[in-house]
Amino acid sequence: MKKFISLVLLLSVFSMIPVALFAGNPHGGGEVHTEAGTTEAIDHCNALPKPLACYNDKHIEGVGGKLKHRIGVEPFNLVASIIFLLAIMHTFVATKFTALAHRLEHNFRAKLEKKDLSGRQAYHGDIRDEVHFGAEIAHFFGEVEAIFGLWVIVLASAVVYYFDYHTIVEYISHSVNFTEPMFVVVIMTLSATRPIIRLSEQALAQVARLGKSTHAAWWFTILTVGPILGSFITEPAAMTISALLLARQFYHCKPAPLFAYATIGLLFVNISVGGTLSNFAAPPVLMVAGPERWNWSFNFMFVSFGWKAVIGIFIANILYLVAFMKEFAKMDPKIQHDNITEPIHWDERVEKVPVWITLVHLIFIAWTVFTAHHPALFIGGFLFYLGFADATAHHQNRTNLKPALLVGFFLAGLVIHGGLQSWWIAPVLASLSEVPLMIGATILTAFNDNAAITYLATLVPAEVFTDSLKYAVVAGAVTGGGLTVIANAPNPAGRSILNDYFENGVSPAGLAAAAFIPTVIMGLCFMLL
Repeated sequence: MKKFISLVLLLSVFSMIPVALFAGNPHGGGEVHTEAGTTEAIDHCNALPKPLACYNDKHIEGVGGKLKHRIGVEPFNLVASIIFLLAIMHTFVATKFTALAHRLEHNFRAKLEKKDLSGRQAYHGDIRDEVHFGAEIAHFFGEVEAIFGLWVIVLASAVVYYFDYHTIVEYISHSVNFTEPMFVVVIMTLSATRPIIRLSEQALAQVARLGKSTHAAWWFTILTVGPILGSFITEPAAMTISALLLARQFYHCKPAPLFAYATIGLLFVNISVGGTLSNFAAPPVLMVAGPERWNWSFNFMFVSFGWKAVIGIFIANILYLVAFMKEFAKMDPKIQHDNITEPIHWDERVEKVPVWITLVHLIFIAWTVFTAHHPALFIGGFLFYLGFADATAHHQNRTNLKPALLVGFFLAGLVIHGGLQSWWIAPVLASLSEVPLMIGATILTAFNDNAAITYLATLVPAEVFTDSLKYAVVAGAVTGGGLTVIANAPNPAGRSILNDYFENGVSPAGLAAAAFIPTVIMGLCFMLL
């Protein structure tokens, strides 16, 4: 326990070292020249994050030179990126914390089961509470959804130390846009409701029946139709529905670990590209498609991206189906069908949901999608839904907000960190040609939300970023969206739903390995077709 706490403190102190190094110059190491020369312009350039135009580095050649100059102008850039890097490193060792939590919990239970000579349990003082507390703390540090939020505390402390309290308040309150995290919480909760799950399952069941409703038929149907459905009900909704159905129809049947990882990797990649048939469903597309950005229409997305994504999904699914065909026969034969009459839990009952209740749920989802850019409207609609769900409780499952709130917390922490990374991501993107840019965007997406990558691409001057470069960066961003949990906004939702089917949770390395081949397939489809 002491080593665990020491490690956490050491990481926090290490992240503060760059702050101390530059503490003698709290406003950066270089002079900022503005054309206006007014107090308002100076205040604008002292904002966090510093606007890219305030670096005045168009005359500097090379990415390395620009980055060095920007660190000199604003040393806190390096601090924020080091903290972000530490947060990313934390996600890759999250399973270690989970394993530690299980070990501490096991030891805790073993001590509780110990008997003294009189037959009573020997707790040996207050060791029960101490060990139990350590297990809970380790478990919390192993929650991927909590990691970026934890490191926001470190980041906020660094900002207060380097600037002041007002700066971090201004940044989080006015510079960070939390619309996407709030939207994901609402759409994920609505998509997980019993009427929507039943409707989706019944629709996919019709397709699965073409393959005689076997394990393979359900698997292929969910991984093909589910992601494509994301282009119309949004990717977070498609991820929630697909993951829940995979849990019931596939993971519930205890597949082999390799097959389990291959499936979640395929799901994440397919969901990431499956939302590109429209211009409103995928977060990275939303960032650029608006009239104030690149003005990409529904038709443009389908012609430029959509049909290629569908072909890539089919190729990847067929390849994995052939590779793992023998594994289906080894799985637990217990599969969830509509004719189950004795469900174990209330939430698994199979009574039909009245059509009018399902229609009302669809209206709530449609309202949320239609007002996706206006939190006051879709959150207001969600409050109405909670009242409706309470009034029709006999046709609903219990509303479990915890998974959705954890995912929202994860995304909120990610956008807070990601908003301070434009100083290096924008120059890197602007320096590449089409193919290197697509590959670079794919790799960068693995370490940052793909919506952040495409958003930062919109900051590159229009005269530099041609239409072919715009295509390349979006293609790369959606292609790499399945490599890590942080690569695409819906991924935390899928991980939250399926995490318990993996020993010690979903391993970041295992996920990256499983998603590699589908990622290559999708990349080739976008490059060659």
